[in-house]
Amino acid sequence: MRKGKKIEAVTLQLPTHQRYQENLDALIALVAYHREKDLIVAPEVCLTGFDYERMETVAKFSVLALKSLKKIIDDQVLVLTLILKEKEVFVNQAVVIHRHKVIYRQNKAKLFTLGEEQNYFRAGPVRAIKPFEIAGVKYAVLVCFELRFKELWKRVEGADVVIIPARWGLPRKGHLEVLSRALAVMNQCYVIVSDSSDADMAKSSAIISPDGQVIQEDSALAVTGTIDFNEIRKMRRYIDMQQ
Repeated sequence: MRKGKKIEAVTLQLPTHQRYQENLDALIALVAYHREKDLIVAPEVCLTGFDYERMETVAKFSVLALKSLKKIIDDQVLVLTLILKEKEVFVNQAVVIHRHKVIYRQNKAKLFTLGEEQNYFRAGPVRAIKPFEIAGVKYAVLVCFELRFKELWKRVEGADVVIIPARWGLPRKGHLEVLSRALAVMNQCYVIVSDSSDADMAKSSAIISPDGQVIQEDSALAVTGTIDFNEIRKMRRYIDMQQ
């Protein structure tokens, strides 16, 4: 765990417009506005949405967008997902950018069948879901639907911060809020949810502490909060889950 006591985080709650470049410009502007934040999380496929009719175009734009984002991300950590093409198949890939490089990639392993994702994407391997470290902080990523799988909660155990980029539908808003809060309490970690603010989406972007305290504002474009590593230490010390 990081030797320092705190980092500042922001989770975005963005709409996705039809023009991809408009979405990228909005993200870049928010990154610049929150340049003092240590961690920025954006919603799942926020730059393009699930534009299944133009997947080749989506993937090509995602490559160009990634180049643009790498140029502007220095000491910050930016997490988002992009639709990319790998070996002639498409993947929904979580990417973590830090100091002008992609330092972590993870393909979505659990595809949302109600959204027909299995018809368009190759699922990533479940074994790839595991904590990774940046500057002494252990992070992990679960992409949207993956939050529902209890075996994946075990795979991210030990992470200080679990990041959930999502495009989670409004009819199941309560599920997103209950599950993300439960994950924070069960794994004694911070959970950061970033969901789309489109009209049919849940919003519910939040920063949740290890004791289940929630910072959330559905009308906000960005939700900010502090990750306090002393809170993680305290919770893990006083409620020992390793018995």
